[in-house]
Amino acid sequence: MASNSLKQSGSLAGSILRGTLKAVGGTLLAVVMIGGAGVAGGLVGLALSFRDLPDVRVLKGYVPAETTYIYDINGELIARLHGDINREVVPLDRISPHLKRAVLAIEDAYFYTHKGVDPSGVARAIVVNFNAGSTLEGGSTLTQQLVKNLFLSSEKSINRKVAEAVLAMRVEQVFTKDQILEMYLNQVFWGQNTNGAETAAQNYFGKSAADLTLAEAAMMAGVIQAPSAFNPVDDYKTAKHRQALVLDRMQEIGWATPAEVKAAKAQPIKLGKGISYEASRVPYVTQAVTVELEEKFGKDVVLKGGLRVQTTIDLRLQRIAEEVAEQAHKDLNDRGAYANQLALVAVDPRTGFVKALVGGVGPFDKNQYNRAVLARRQLGSSFKPFVYYAAFATGDYAPDSSIEDTPMSIPDGDENYQPRNYDNKFSGVITIRQAVAVSRNIPAIRLGLHVGMDNVVALCRKLGITSPMLPVISLPLGAADVTPLEVAGAYAVFASGGYKSKTTMIARVTDRNGNVIWDNTPKPELILDPIAVSELTDVLRGVVTNGTGTEAQLSDGRPVAGKTGTTSDFRDAWFVGYVPQLAVAIWIGNDDYSAMAHGVTGGVYVAPIWRQFMEKAMAGVPIEQFPVPSEIPADSKTDTKTDRKNDVKPDRKTDTKTDGKKN
Repeated sequence: MASNSLKQSGSLAGSILRGTLKAVGGTLLAVVMIGGAGVAGGLVGLALSFRDLPDVRVLKGYVPAETTYIYDINGELIARLHGDINREVVPLDRISPHLKRAVLAIEDAYFYTHKGVDPSGVARAIVVNFNAGSTLEGGSTLTQQLVKNLFLSSEKSINRKVAEAVLAMRVEQVFTKDQILEMYLNQVFWGQNTNGAETAAQNYFGKSAADLTLAEAAMMAGVIQAPSAFNPVDDYKTAKHRQALVLDRMQEIGWATPAEVKAAKAQPIKLGKGISYEASRVPYVTQAVTVELEEKFGKDVVLKGGLRVQTTIDLRLQRIAEEVAEQAHKDLNDRGAYANQLALVAVDPRTGFVKALVGGVGPFDKNQYNRAVLARRQLGSSFKPFVYYAAFATGDYAPDSSIEDTPMSIPDGDENYQPRNYDNKFSGVITIRQAVAVSRNIPAIRLGLHVGMDNVVALCRKLGITSPMLPVISLPLGAADVTPLEVAGAYAVFASGGYKSKTTMIARVTDRNGNVIWDNTPKPELILDPIAVSELTDVLRGVVTNGTGTEAQLSDGRPVAGKTGTTSDFRDAWFVGYVPQLAVAIWIGNDDYSAMAHGVTGGVYVAPIWRQFMEKAMAGVPIEQFPVPSEIPADSKTDTKTDRKNDVKPDRKTDTKTDGKKN
């Protein structure tokens, strides 16, 4: 907390001292000092009766409450988090000399000459204020103000004033003048929910405290005596009057020339936009990040600890996502889809970093439910890739293997489960590639039974999906509620060729001193069979080129893999797709689970939204190709295959498998 700018501050102290000596006649000063010394001696005697006062040495380790700052991946500010105290602590050398002089001039012009208390200053204040006809100078020293704010109540009593004086003298014995001034300027309340010079400067003038002009510094100094009444946001006219008083005082004691004062009074003051009650630039992101931070560090540290949080969010992509979501919501209404909400999550497959997140559409202050991370909705056919990967990983199936799309009747408790396709028709024997492209349900059920529903659930867990999930027969058709964030993170593993990095919105966190206390540097781990992943991507590309997801094709010819998803009752519609550099999940539906209009499918309504986002997000990004199975070395096969020991074996009566080998 101590300043490293002793040389600069020493110069400031010297100029202040010279001004002080100039302002007061030698004889009068001698008399005042003698009287002041006598009073001070009396106070020292009183100190013996205040042995139970706080030990001011605790200030050596004092850590004031400080605002936490949240940034995007490129260092652009997203939000500030704080409780009752909004403060950024800065060293003394990062505070304008103009502000130091202005504050001392109006609050404690003899700061560098007294020892914590200045009895003669009380008399001077009475004379100055009487001549000015207003409260221009206070009787308490700056050190007394500091200890009152830190240690004492605001009650007006003789005992409190004596205790204040005693503590002030103790502080002056332990700390240098520069250290005390630094503590004061970082501690003082400046109105408008701002504490400390840096936060106040940012709030009132949109600039750092280091960059304040004389005019701005004088206006800020004039606020201290009555922050709620004298601040320029609430009462600019009064603030200008106070500014003039401060400038006149600085001229009177020789800390500013008449020319400087005249120029400062004439300088136009441009007020900033204000940060005290500033809302987050991306509220759904900030909300989700705050939850992560509080789980890691606790709420008190997040609101008071002065953390510096670098998120994974790219504000450029975030703005694109928000704009596309708002326009898509309007278009959905215009088309009569009856879909009132939308969520979007974009994840970088190479890092697991969430690059953009839209938790909903419409004003955040009216609906703060973050659908991207909280809403568990059925995936429909967008779940099928998990089943198909599991089948490819067994080595028993390949994209061109045959599978029956024929009626099934599966015992399920007291009844038989008879799955059906979306169009209530059957295609007979088809390839897996064809089954995926046109989203047939029966082949997915057959393969789910072959690999075992327990193994499908285990795969989802490996991919990072933690939502409750049961190994029921209908699981391959999306009979599980998951969040868009989980789905985007899982598909990102497919996009990366089987490598998983932790899906996160936080890249790094440092404490107020710049020490790294949380580092999410990606550590990719190969968790899937690369050949099976490549085969899955191959068939998912068919969904976009000639299947249910053709609306997701990108105009630059970039290869896209993805899957549409629609629940049978039209409560949910999805498109989840990826290119090598980005995996994106988009969901539409209603918060109350009511059905959308009949025919609102992921392919017709959601895939176009996905395309609109990706066209803008990938503009200028080099086109990359997915590896094809034939290009992956055979020795890259890992032990990540689905464990078949617990597989559910085919029921001969239902003929769940037609061609068990690769074609």
